[in-house]
Amino acid sequence: MSKAACAGWISLSNLMLIWGPAAAQNPAHTTTQTTAQTTNAAQPVTRAAGIPELADLKRYARIPHFRLGGSYAIGQPERYAQGGEGGTTLESLGHAPLQLGYIATGTPRRNAAGEIINAVVVSAYYSGDAAFLYHYWYAGQPDNTLAGGELIGPGRVIDTDQYYVIFVDAIGLWGSSKPSQGTGPDFPQYSLYDMVQANYRLLRDHLRVGRVLLAMGPSMGGMQSYLWPVLQPDFVAAILPIGATADTRHDPLVRHLFQLMSAAIQSDPVWRSTRGYYYDRPKSGHPNQGVAFGWSLLGHTGTSFDLQYAQGWEAKKSQVFSWDQPELGQGLQSRAADYDANDLLFRNRALFDFDASMYLSRIRAKTLIIHVANDQWIHLQNAHRAAAQIPGAQLYSFEDPLAHYAIFKAPNHFAPQIRAFLQGLTQPAP
Repeated sequence: MSKAACAGWISLSNLMLIWGPAAAQNPAHTTTQTTAQTTNAAQPVTRAAGIPELADLKRYARIPHFRLGGSYAIGQPERYAQGGEGGTTLESLGHAPLQLGYIATGTPRRNAAGEIINAVVVSAYYSGDAAFLYHYWYAGQPDNTLAGGELIGPGRVIDTDQYYVIFVDAIGLWGSSKPSQGTGPDFPQYSLYDMVQANYRLLRDHLRVGRVLLAMGPSMGGMQSYLWPVLQPDFVAAILPIGATADTRHDPLVRHLFQLMSAAIQSDPVWRSTRGYYYDRPKSGHPNQGVAFGWSLLGHTGTSFDLQYAQGWEAKKSQVFSWDQPELGQGLQSRAADYDANDLLFRNRALFDFDASMYLSRIRAKTLIIHVANDQWIHLQNAHRAAAQIPGAQLYSFEDPLAHYAIFKAPNHFAPQIRAFLQGLTQPAP
């Protein structure tokens, strides 16, 4: 394991970009509304892309009759080809099929059957999407500095001259199907297993990917990285989880933090009076205060306390929620506008129920784990446990003032190790 000394800095404006951009809503994505409770018209509640300027890069695919919220018989992928057994399809609720968003870039190489065999899949983190990940990691983007430089692109660590890179959304936020598109609290309670299996169908059926050389992602994207070779062991050659855990169900820090966030959202008077059925109101009448409160709780431990102390109260108070002091929490308002209460509550419940730790010993994919040693959300012990259970896994960690949010710079911090890791991967002959 390698450690680096605590160093670096981040501006409050960049930190807000990690949590969510302070941009106006972009009505680029419309939905079909089917019940009286679902709509305040045809405008979407939230955007289809986390970074509005990148919305045109996103493409979409639908997975008909995909079951959400069912059970997965690990080792028998034919039983969950259409999602978990006993799950609910969106069509059965009178809605369009499951939709997934993605951004694809790079150089596809195909076998004799026309299938792509050099794919790298980058899974979305808790609040981000394909556009956010592209914004931080793809070459030439404004916030490459936040990631410590360009990570993905021609000649970069993840070389798009060699690989076909697919940034994928996750069910429940942004461009993929989500509660705020119409069902609200009646949306099926999806799982992280659903996220990965649905994106497998996206890759196989829509993009004709026959082989994923690397499944990677930060935070919740790293949790999905652990699942790729569990659900589809013959499909994935290697994984790169970054700042992740294979078990949030039993993690006291994650459960405590995100339960507090959920409770903050549900403390909003609008939420308490509607129990989540508020879509007959304009966005300004949604439980926005509760959403802002929830983000404020996350922000309290997202970066190191030393960094927060050094920033001082005048900078810090824009992220401190208050019900009745308007001088506090000004920086939280954009996140309240950008996110929906039900979308976040469903995402939190998906985290509460995630545990793939019993399957890690089955993983045969080559594994490199990267973690932030002073992460105050996902403890370093999670990475150690995973590395001990996965045969041949490597683990590298480093300390950084950004704590959990240093996940975005982590791959560049260990660029030589990742390059060596990728060199060992073999591609089937076209």
